[in-house]
Amino acid sequence: MKLNASTWIFAALLAGITIIVPTLNLALPETSALHVPTYALSLFGKYLSFALLALSVDLIWGYCGILSLGHGAFFALGGYAMGMHLMRQIGERGVYGNAELPDFMVFLNWQELPWYWYGFDSFGFALAMAMLVPGALALIFGWFAFRSRVSGVYLSIITQAMTFALMLAFFRNDMGFGGNNGLTDFKEILGFDLHSQGTRVALFIASGIALLAGFVLCRMIVASKLGKILVGIRDAESRTRFLGYRVEHYKLFVFTLSAVMAGIAGALYVPQVGIINPGEFAPANSIEIVVWVALGGRGTLIGAIMGAVLVNLAKSYLTAAFPEIWLFALGGLFVGVTLFLPKGIAGAAGSVGLARLIGARGRP
Repeated sequence: MKLNASTWIFAALLAGITIIVPTLNLALPETSALHVPTYALSLFGKYLSFALLALSVDLIWGYCGILSLGHGAFFALGGYAMGMHLMRQIGERGVYGNAELPDFMVFLNWQELPWYWYGFDSFGFALAMAMLVPGALALIFGWFAFRSRVSGVYLSIITQAMTFALMLAFFRNDMGFGGNNGLTDFKEILGFDLHSQGTRVALFIASGIALLAGFVLCRMIVASKLGKILVGIRDAESRTRFLGYRVEHYKLFVFTLSAVMAGIAGALYVPQVGIINPGEFAPANSIEIVVWVALGGRGTLIGAIMGAVLVNLAKSYLTAAFPEIWLFALGGLFVGVTLFLPKGIAGAAGSVGLARLIGARGRP
């Protein structure tokens, strides 16, 4: 398959950001105007993980017409998998000095480590679980939903019900995931201090590489025959089914892949923010992801990345400067985009560019 020039340009831009921003942090003194502080580096790294999450939603919503309002669950499950590994690395440095049990388990008088925590002392196992657990949940959920031909608003509702149910479950102390407080107080990752400048730089680079790989993979999918079938399902599912395509198989594949991408985003997010709790399952978080994609431009991939970064930049500023109006601003943003930018920023920019091109060709 042949990728267009805009794909390579944007991929080069992502690669440049992944290299340049850490360089500005490491190579320049703090007195330099171009120096990027370590706290800002971690903040931007979090935005990159959110951009990968938005990309996963755009793949299924923008190109296959599956509006998921539960992708926050896959993101959170990936985050919990990495958080469990980071908790196992604390060991005797915890408050209670127990080499085997995390502090919250000691506090709750647990006598032994639950079986589902086994293996998380290995980084490779935790990373695999960050992909396999969300992927398995999406595969099982999607198999029942798509086999029953649930679609549209009904599918959106049951995906949100799924993430709400998981949120309630993870809030329980007897689940063994830290209850309301979640998992926190992480010390190191792969033997490196999690709070050191070098580790923060490495996490930013890992987030940038993951986003770049996710973008190229999604672009390859949508540019292939598979992508054309997905668009056909989005625009005319009954006709695509009539032509002999097993629509539920295509939906299941792309939905599972999207969940795996969301899990990877969650695994990258947790070490950079230092905490994961059941609040990440909140249905409002999944709705916010859809707002990112809608603002940037559904069905563009590039727009989803732009939307995630821009909305979270605005969120960081408004929650600090005007914390009482942030939710109103988010709601107003979604309504405004729906009314005035139905194709999002990227879609509107593309329409303007096409109009100028047509105008230029039509001149005598």
